[in-house]
Amino acid sequence: MNAVAELSRVTRSAAETRAFAAEVSAAFGPGASYALEGDLGAGKTCFVQGLSDALGLRVAVSSPTFAIANEYLDPGSGRRLVHLDLYRLDGPQDLESIGWDDYVDSGDPLAVEWPDRAGRFLPASFVRVRFSIGPGPDDRTITASRVRPDVVTPRSGERQWLERSCF
Repeated sequence: MNAVAELSRVTRSAAETRAFAAEVSAAFGPGASYALEGDLGAGKTCFVQGLSDALGLRVAVSSPTFAIANEYLDPGSGRRLVHLDLYRLDGPQDLESIGWDDYVDSGDPLAVEWPDRAGRFLPASFVRVRFSIGPGPDDRTITASRVRPDVVTPRSGERQWLERSCF
């Protein structure tokens, strides 16, 4: 069981944000999935670039705002990272249309922006990553934590769901 409960950092550049994402990936494990919360421009996609690098994927990572889902596959290793942006969904009732259950059940790490749109269908095993701008104009405060410290993998046994009030 991974003992890490929370990591927090103020980053001052895209490179520092990517480096912190690699640290978070190492701390929570390469199979961890992430619920990314923060305003536009807070560094969520940059963080996913760091996760991709940490997983050894040699792919270009971009925001899935209009695509809703970007799948990053490294053909050499077969590893995949799925980056979802749920902003354009009206709510949990739209999850089926994007193949949500298939993504969650895949065993691949997920990075989900605007996770509140998934409501109670966001697994409790996700690592919550909160982004805020500041204290300075170019700074980002990023905190990664387990919502349920007793749940360490998204697919360990029976699914456990978060209630909407957790996010």
